[in-house]
Amino acid sequence: MTQPTLPDSDEDDAGLRKPDKPLRRGWTTGACATAATKAALAALLEGKFPDPVTITLPKGETPSFALAHEDLGNDHAKAGIIKDAGDDPDVTHGAMIIAQVRRTRPGAGIIFKAGSGVGMVTKKGLPIEPGKPAINPVPRKMIREVVEEIANKHAVAPDFEVTISVPGGEELARKTWNPRLGIVGGISILGTTGVVHPFSCAAWIHSIHRGVDVARAAGLQHVFAATGSTSEAALVRTFSPDEIAMIDMGDFAGGLLKYLRAHPIPRLTIAGGFAKMTKLAQGYLDLHSSRSQVDLGFLATLARKRGLTQQLSLAIQAANTAKEALEIAQENQINLAGEVADKAAESAFEVVKQQGVRIDIIVVDRSGDLLAKSFRDE
Repeated sequence: MTQPTLPDSDEDDAGLRKPDKPLRRGWTTGACATAATKAALAALLEGKFPDPVTITLPKGETPSFALAHEDLGNDHAKAGIIKDAGDDPDVTHGAMIIAQVRRTRPGAGIIFKAGSGVGMVTKKGLPIEPGKPAINPVPRKMIREVVEEIANKHAVAPDFEVTISVPGGEELARKTWNPRLGIVGGISILGTTGVVHPFSCAAWIHSIHRGVDVARAAGLQHVFAATGSTSEAALVRTFSPDEIAMIDMGDFAGGLLKYLRAHPIPRLTIAGGFAKMTKLAQGYLDLHSSRSQVDLGFLATLARKRGLTQQLSLAIQAANTAKEALEIAQENQINLAGEVADKAAESAFEVVKQQGVRIDIIVVDRSGDLLAKSFRDE
């Protein structure tokens, strides 16, 4: 699973193009941590490091990992693996994932610790309890299984302390959502399958869900979502929300709204640029430029509702971009952004209306200045 970052822009990526060859898969931090743990424990009990080291992933795949770091002492062993995220834009690509294994007292079992660069959980609502290392359940299970496997092979009790470290992980974490989710001091050790699928939506939506869980666990009544950094900054200026109230939605409006339908919070404010909010107004729940497009005819119809003449509405329909359509309306004192905000609020509310979640929509320009706002709660 990747550790994605919030988009830099609220507008579509004009230069986006599909790759001309299959994208290469990679391995999660959890898979790397598991392989490093296996190599370190094998070295501690056998006196040498297996290189490469092979592990079995939850779906039965058996990848091998080359070691980039080895350290064998009298009572401990360390192994490090460079994470390869394939062609996924993951901030942890190229990071060193180090596992140190040390014997502990009889009967203690397997103890997980966060070393340098791995975060600690401080807030409720995450899969791991506050006060524990940010090593997610599946990586914990994978690590536990390799420790028990090797211990059983050598007829010893699985009483070992496993410390996972990521040099530079604290700096990497600033590029992720960890600080907002209450994970401090470094990155999370993630993964459900062990495999990173390039440009997968799953990691992003997973993070959205965890953000909602944290907000609910904290008892928040109002959460905020943005399509990009410009609209997020506008939300912060306007509302000064608690950091954990900010949900990193990006283009995945549907991922947020559908989760809120099942796990409601009384009020949601969504902010975005004009083009993104137009797509939400059209009924799209995935706002990415490769998966939904602005319908200029739709904008022309909205402009006519606000009083624009037939001739000028045809000019909007012939516009090159949503931005140009907005400028035509503005030049003629037509509040097209207001109409878009109203429709976007209706579209979003339709998803969550069974739970009575109030939806606020804020439309901003490229500078983050307010263009329009609307709400729907019934």
